[in-house]
Amino acid sequence: MKDEYDFSNAERGKFYRPNLRLIPPVRLEPEVLDFLAASAAKRGTTLNELVNQLLRNDIDSIRAAVG
Repeated sequence: MKDEYDFSNAERGKFYRPNLRLIPPVRLEPEVLDFLAASAAKRGTTLNELVNQLLRNDIDSIRAAVG
C-alpha cells in the first residue's frame, strides 16, 4: 500500500445507486442441489423456477399459519 493516495480528482458517490437491490447468492448443500436439480429436470423447469416456487409455497403456508 502507498503511504498516500491522491483523491483530489475523486468524485464522491460516483457509484452510489440508492435504489439498487442486491440479490444475495444462495449456497445449497451438494445433496440438496442434486435433488432439486433432478426434480426440476423431471418437471421440465429450471432450478431457479423450482426453488422460487417451493419458497413461495412455504411463504403461503407460514402466512396461513400465522393468520
